Amino acid sequence: MADIEVLQPKVADKMADNSSNHKDRILQALRELGEPVALSDIKAKLGDIPERTLHRWLAQWVAIGEVQTAGQKRGRRYFLPTQFSPLAPAASSHLLFSAAAMPFIERVRQPLMTRSPCTYDNAWFDAYQPNETFYLDADQRQRLMQQGRKVSDELPAGTYAQRIFNRLLIDLSYNSSRLEGNTYSLVDTQKLLLEGLEADNKLDEEKIMLLNHKDAIRFLVEGINRLEISTDNIRSLHYLLSDGLVVAGAAGQIRSDSVRIASSTYMPMDNRERLEMQLTRIADKARRIHDPFEQSFFLLVHIAYLQGFIDVNKRTARLACNIPLVRHNLVPLSFNDIDKDDYASAVLVTYEQHEVRPLAELYIWSYLRSCQLYSVTAEAIGIDPLRVQYRQTRRGVIREVVQQLLHGDALESYIQQQVEALVPAIHHEKFMADLRYDLEHLAPHNIAGMGFSRQELERWQQAF
Repeated sequence: MADIEVLQPKVADKMADNSSNHKDRILQALRELGEPVALSDIKAKLGDIPERTLHRWLAQWVAIGEVQTAGQKRGRRYFLPTQFSPLAPAASSHLLFSAAAMPFIERVRQPLMTRSPCTYDNAWFDAYQPNETFYLDADQRQRLMQQGRKVSDELPAGTYAQRIFNRLLIDLSYNSSRLEGNTYSLVDTQKLLLEGLEADNKLDEEKIMLLNHKDAIRFLVEGINRLEISTDNIRSLHYLLSDGLVVAGAAGQIRSDSVRIASSTYMPMDNRERLEMQLTRIADKARRIHDPFEQSFFLLVHIAYLQGFIDVNKRTARLACNIPLVRHNLVPLSFNDIDKDDYASAVLVTYEQHEVRPLAELYIWSYLRSCQLYSVTAEAIGIDPLRVQYRQTRRGVIREVVQQLLHGDALESYIQQQVEALVPAIHHEKFMADLRYDLEHLAPHNIAGMGFSRQELERWQQAF
């Protein structure tokens, strides 16, 4: 303690020497970033301050308590003490809701008798105007895009999700089910979904929940080229997620019975026709949103808020909110590391108070965690975006080579002509390398999608 007392006056003197302008800029950057951030994030926000200088100033702010930190070394994150507040010791490893969000969270954690009853508010939904109203502000959307874009926009929809499919399948199934109280461990989930092994002493309902997620995620990723945001596809996701968990005939069907929300004063609207009409309006409005993250978060909020199905509404919202992300080849959201009580409280805030800030903070925090996780996964499996980007072009060239029985000089001339005509110069070397490799390794087992038969392949090979 004596060391701290000796250092503090010196730190204060150094602080006084720095201009208030620099200090204000750093603190303002932390306010705008709005969550615990790394040194690199602050530097990127400010741009013109050398990293060593920024590191020294941040250490000074920390020493006098104006900035706080969490984590060690590369995992260290900086935030303002007035901006974040721990929820409880048990949740210390999870998101610290901002000071602006905490009053809303605290309100829904009060006894039911102290909270006012409410029902579905069409006016709140109607007030949202696509591309004019935003639940996520411009800085948040920009940061999500910077972190979430891992491959070229020119690649076919779903390329990135397909590459990390097994990891996404496990994480999203596990976390989405965990948020509903499922007690399967991550290891048991992996065994069940990838190896078909059933964990001991688990309820059948929990196993079905996980297996249903597997079917829904496969439907989402494999069908993304035809998977528009529509009531039919939202209902399909619900069918896959709820089959065997709701009464016969209710899976994928808009409910006709009333529902009530546990631990909430919110009473969803009734009447099947009204619900069908409102789900259509939600899908139509979502389709008009340009930004994929805003579109995703809008679906997460409003599918759950409507409660259009007898059960499994939040799970359907969590899968549906990934449609824009998978379609745009962005990192999917698997809801990693979100505390289920925090999530439940944030959702109740949207139901009862029509306030999205707490849920948005969870969404952003967990998405950035997902980006870190899947960056490592993608590197480990070796994503080759240029190979995927020119897959159809390469297959077309190979088809012509085989069907025209091209070899020797004729083959080289044709390849050179096609490469110059179809591929930008900057990608010629990579395209040629992939093309030659594929031609050298053509075999009956790898010509699917090439557009020629095994007999044509044999004739070409015999013509050497």
